[in-house]
Amino acid sequence: MFAIFEVGSKQYKVQKGDVIYVEKLENKEGDQVSFSTVLMVDSKIGTPYVSNASVTCKVEKQGKQKKIHIIKHKRYTRSLKRQGHRQPYTKLTVTSIDLK
Repeated sequence: MFAIFEVGSKQYKVQKGDVIYVEKLENKEGDQVSFSTVLMVDSKIGTPYVSNASVTCKVEKQGKQKKIHIIKHKRYTRSLKRQGHRQPYTKLTVTSIDLK
């Protein structure tokens, strides 16, 4: 059984036991999170969401991705701007897909 659901304006296709990385959620490690914005479960397609369907996940980790370096350079003017960024993420493990 698989499901396609929406988290933070992105869509994920998952099965039970899958590990996914999503944009940062305000939950602590070990918490259970339930998502009701399910777009598809097996062959059942929602309009836009499947009613009475949910995906339950366990929060495994809160972290930051590897640092990326951004360099902006303008020619002829000797101007150079350096910047770094680390995107926060939440690691989720899918525990169940429910369809009532």
